[in-house]
Formats: sequence, C-alpha cells, structure tokens
Amino acid sequence: MKISEVSEQSGLSVDTLRYYEKIGLLPPVNRTDSGIRNFDELDLRRVNFIKCMRAAGLPIEVLIEYYALVQQGDETIEARKQILQKQRAQLVTKMAEMQETLDLLNHKIQVYENAVLKKEQELTD
Repeated sequence: MKISEVSEQSGLSVDTLRYYEKIGLLPPVNRTDSGIRNFDELDLRRVNFIKCMRAAGLPIEVLIEYYALVQQGDETIEARKQILQKQRAQLVTKMAEMQETLDLLNHKIQVYENAVLKKEQELTD
C-alpha cells in the first residue's frame, strides 16, 4: 500500500508517517523498484498501534523504547508488559480526571438549562 493510501486510511499525514520512519518508530518500509514506499500488513498494524497509543497520550520516546525491546526478542516480554501496564495506569488516571471534568460540565449545563426554564416560566406566568 502506498504511503498516501496509508495516510488516508490511518488519518495520519504523509509527513507524520515519514517522520515515524525517520526516527525509527516505524522500521524502514519496503520500497518498490522505483523507490515508492510499499506498506505491508505488518506495517499497517504497527501504524494503527502507534496511532492508538499516541491518541492515548503515550510519548513517542516510550513507543521507541517499546519497539526497541520488541526488536530484542522474547527475553524482553516482561519489560514490554511493564511499559504497557504503566501506560495503562496513567491512562486510567487521565480518564478519571476527564470524567470529573465531564461531570462538572454536565452539572454547569444543567444549571444553565434550569435557569433558562425558570426565566421562560416567569415570562408565561
């Protein structure tokens, strides 16, 4: 799959995909004889994983560390698991904070809706 197709499918810009390859977050993508990147299924799964993890707030440095461990083989399974567990814990904390913010916003909106209803009732009385 060409980089433009991967970009369209993933929602990541072509520049971002090239950057991820440049810094080693993506391994060098196979190229056609004419030099055009040709992403395979493994590349696409990795792009999707990176996109998901970045959306969850994982720093690029953590992902680079994670994939460096992947390259070292099965002896790093526990270290990779620990990275993911730490990131999950941080995400759970972030989600709880976001839920508190959402609850506050919902409360404030309800206050304003009640105020509008009260004003409308006063006008009809």
